[in-house]
Amino acid sequence: MSGYYNQGPPPPNAYGQPPPGQYPQQGYPPQQGYGAPPGPPPGQQPYGQQGYGPPPGQYGAPPPGPPGQHGGYGQQQGGYGAPQGQYGAPQGPPPGQYGAPPPGQYGAPPPGQYGAPPGGQYGAPPSGPPAQPSPGYIPGQISHVDMSRVADDLRSSMKGFGTKEDLLIKTLASLGPLEVASAKQAFQQRHKRDLMKDVHSETSGYFRDGLEAIIRGPLDQDCHTLYESIKGLGTKEAAMNEVLLARSNADLNAIKARYQQLYKRTVEADVRGDLSMKTEQMFDMVMAARRAEESTPVIPQQIDADVQELYKATSGRAGTDEITVCAIMTRLSNAQLRALSQAYQNRYQRALSATLSSEFSGHMKDALLYILGSAEDPAKHDASLLEDSMAGLGTKDTALVRRIVMVHWSRERLQQCKAAYRHFYKKDLAARIRGETRGDYEKLMVACIGH
Repeated sequence: MSGYYNQGPPPPNAYGQPPPGQYPQQGYPPQQGYGAPPGPPPGQQPYGQQGYGPPPGQYGAPPPGPPGQHGGYGQQQGGYGAPQGQYGAPQGPPPGQYGAPPPGQYGAPPPGQYGAPPGGQYGAPPSGPPAQPSPGYIPGQISHVDMSRVADDLRSSMKGFGTKEDLLIKTLASLGPLEVASAKQAFQQRHKRDLMKDVHSETSGYFRDGLEAIIRGPLDQDCHTLYESIKGLGTKEAAMNEVLLARSNADLNAIKARYQQLYKRTVEADVRGDLSMKTEQMFDMVMAARRAEESTPVIPQQIDADVQELYKATSGRAGTDEITVCAIMTRLSNAQLRALSQAYQNRYQRALSATLSSEFSGHMKDALLYILGSAEDPAKHDASLLEDSMAGLGTKDTALVRRIVMVHWSRERLQQCKAAYRHFYKKDLAARIRGETRGDYEKLMVACIGH
C-alpha cells in the first residue's frame, strides 16, 4: 500500500505534499540573489560528507567557482533530495543553491535588483501569493488511500491479552499527516472504537506520549503543545516558540482557529496572559500572522534599510530599542531574513546572531534567535534542537518526543535534519537517540526517523 510502512512513494497529497501548485509552508520558493539559503561553498562536500562553510561572499568565504559542483546535503545540483513542496517547517532551498550557486547569486543580486530596481519594486514590496495551509493543517482533510489494512493492524496490535508494541510502532510511525487522519477515521468506522483512547489505555510513559503526538496529527499536536506550555505554573517557553515562531501565516491562522475550537479560548488571550511587557508585544506581532509570504520578492534596498534600522536600534545607540528589532524580525519572510543576516554581516563585520545575543536576554532573546536560526539554515536548526534535548545530564524527553514527531511529518525535512546532524555532531542521529532512550520509547523514536 502506497505510503504505508514506507513502501514506495506516497500517493498525491497523502504524505506531506500540498495540493499541486501550492507553495510549501515555511519552505523556499525560488529566490534570486539576496536571501539565498546558506550552504557549503563551491568545491566542498555537502552535509553528510565532509566540509561545510558559509556561502561564497560571506564571512571571508572564497568567491564562486564553476557551476556543476555538488548540490546540497548529499545530492547533485538539486539541493535537497526530495521534491519541493512538502509539509511543514523549512525544507530546503530550490535546486542548485546548495553547493555551487548559479553565477551572480551569492556575490551580488541578479540584474535589475540592485541600483534601479524593476518598475514598481521600490518602496513597499509587492505581496506574493499567500501560501496555503500545510497538509495536516486543514481540519477534516484526509488521504484518499484505503486505510482498512492500517485500521485492522492497529486493532490487532491492541486486541486481546497484551499489546503488540512492535506492530503498533511500525504502523503508526510510517504514516504521513493525511494518512493519520484517514487511519483514525477508518479505525472508528471499522471497529467502532476511538484510536486515541485505545492507545492511551494500552501504553504509558514517553512511549504513549509519542504515539499520541502522532495520532493527533500536526495541527492538533501543535494546539496540544501550546496549551500544555501555558497551563499550570510557569511557561514552557521552548514549546511555545516551536508552535508559534517561524510559521507561515496560513499555518498560524489554522493553529489559532483550531485552538479556539478545542479549548474555547483564543491563542492570543492565553499567550498574553502568560507573558509580560515587551515579550508580550513581540508575540502579539507574531500572532497577528502578517509576516511576508515566501513568494514576496527580496529587494536589496529594503533589506539595507532594515539593516540600518537594526543597527540604530541596537549597537548604534545606548540601550536597545527592542520593539523596533522585534517588528523587523517578525514581519520578514525566511528569504528576507537570510538576506538581512547576510547584509548585516557584510556591512558591520559582525553576525546578526551575535548582536541579538548581546543585546537581548531571556525569552525574547531565545525567540529572536529561533526566528533567525530557522531561516538561516533550517536543517541545522532542527538538528540543534534535537541535540539540545539530549545534551547534558539527563534527557529532556518531552522536548525530544515533540521535536522528533514534528520533523518526521516531512520526509524531506527529516532527511535534511539527519544529514545536518551527522555533519555538525559527527554522529548518526539514530545512534544518539538509542543512547538516550530505552524500550518501546526508543523503538518508536528511532522508527520515526526512518530506522
